[in-house]
Amino acid sequence: MALWPLPRHLKSGSTTLWLDPDVQYAHHVNSQPLRDEVPWYQGLEKPQSSHHLPATKPPSYPQDVLEVAFQRFNSKVFSEHFVPHKFYPRRSRFEPSIDGTGMLINKITINEVSFVSLGNGQHTVSREAYLIRILQDGTTTLEILSPEGGIHAFDTFAQLFYAHSAIGESVYTPYAPVLITDAPAFEHRGLNLDISRNWIAPQDVLRTIEAMGFNKFNKLHLHATDAQSWPLEIPASPDLSSKGAYRWDQVWTTKDLENVQRHGLYHGVEVYLEIDLPGHSASIFHSYPGLITAYDKPWNKYAQEPPSGQLKLDSPSVPPFLTILFNDLLPRTQPFSTHFHIGGDEINKESYVLEPTVKSSSKVDIQPLLQKFMNHVLSLLENHSLTPIVWEDMLLEWNLELPPDTIIQTWRSASSLAKVVEKGGPIARSSARAKNGIWTADSAPLLIPKIQGIRNRLLNILIVIADIPEEKKYLVVGGEVHLWCELTDGVNLDSMLWPRAAAAAEVLWRGKGEVGEGTTRRLAEMRERLVARGIGAGMVQMTWGLMNEGSCIL
Repeated sequence: MALWPLPRHLKSGSTTLWLDPDVQYAHHVNSQPLRDEVPWYQGLEKPQSSHHLPATKPPSYPQDVLEVAFQRFNSKVFSEHFVPHKFYPRRSRFEPSIDGTGMLINKITINEVSFVSLGNGQHTVSREAYLIRILQDGTTTLEILSPEGGIHAFDTFAQLFYAHSAIGESVYTPYAPVLITDAPAFEHRGLNLDISRNWIAPQDVLRTIEAMGFNKFNKLHLHATDAQSWPLEIPASPDLSSKGAYRWDQVWTTKDLENVQRHGLYHGVEVYLEIDLPGHSASIFHSYPGLITAYDKPWNKYAQEPPSGQLKLDSPSVPPFLTILFNDLLPRTQPFSTHFHIGGDEINKESYVLEPTVKSSSKVDIQPLLQKFMNHVLSLLENHSLTPIVWEDMLLEWNLELPPDTIIQTWRSASSLAKVVEKGGPIARSSARAKNGIWTADSAPLLIPKIQGIRNRLLNILIVIADIPEEKKYLVVGGEVHLWCELTDGVNLDSMLWPRAAAAAEVLWRGKGEVGEGTTRRLAEMRERLVARGIGAGMVQMTWGLMNEGSCIL
């Protein structure tokens, strides 16, 4: 059984069941939990992100999210027509008989329980836990604690089915009876997608969200603005996008953003924004030149990449600008997200030599100005009850005082993670990188061979987590895989992300990674399912290798 991410507990048989095209759906609230000879919650009692930290308040899910998840499952499983011929010897007969005698799954019952008893007065703490039970006679029950768990349950359930090559409108599972019990190791399992360096259209992100949900990612971190462009419409400051975007038609409207964030909730993905400040903000110059220092100076001295320029720290015009910006943006994103990222990375000290009232590159001079700057932004987030996220630089390089609920996102190295843990976290680790950002003229794009790259990323995350003392692992709320888009746009987005990002999705879901041919084959099947759903995912292994299991091992 090639499920991705691999569930915590899985039992299956070898009986074939067919899915009734008219399968019915029943949803019961406040049901009694199912009982099994081995408790389904075994091993789920202490998710790493919730052992000592209170769980982050989730966004509000629409009332029809479970019904939509069922409808999506029902539509996709019959329309994607996934026949797994690549995973069997050439021209072998692997499909079940179509003599019409097979049992049907004609009803899916989803029981939403208020709690699941763990014994000794304990209950589960993960909102994303779920159970799938399929009996040999086709009786099917999903048990969940929340809408998020229901979305995950349907996405896993869909992976149990295949299309039959002889009757394309019929689908079957060869694995009955089935018992799956599952919950994530980490609360924060994210993708950071840069939509500012090149044009990534909203429809590209909608497609990405669908693939993310299918892989059980639950956070989409949109790096929405940067030095190169400002593609986000801000009605209170319309010049930001009308002058800061690459083109008039390369702008995310307020409706675009709302649609993307709402689409995320229907797929179990919280979409939150990053407005990177005070660095990475040169695109503001086009609309508000007086707010930016060191614009268009030699980038090798004043920035990490062109163009240079960042927000001034001591200008009386900057705080009112930020107030207008965030008082417009935050109320529009808050219904869909409980987080907001305010950046804080790669601040160029030399830029402030050129700010008339600073004229210094000394940390001693810059740090109190930066603290005052960030205090103002943080107060705006607090007014809208949003949890702030910042890059590690704010804590480790600038030693800022931050609200206790601030999530520190590390990105430089494992040693950064250890240092943040020493200071008390919580932390979202950015270990897994799908970066294709070698953009200088004398460099070639970084294209990591898929199988070797997957192994490296799995081990990288394992090593990072292993470096943290056991008693402090609870501080790591999760991690993200990054796609910085210097050399990515909507054309090659899918192939850059998938199935690379899926490797990180499994590690973040399970808390560990497994390397071997079995992992490669499961990932290859996930790739085929993504392609069947319209995602242009890259290859994992050639067809001959998949058809001849064990033949490509050195």
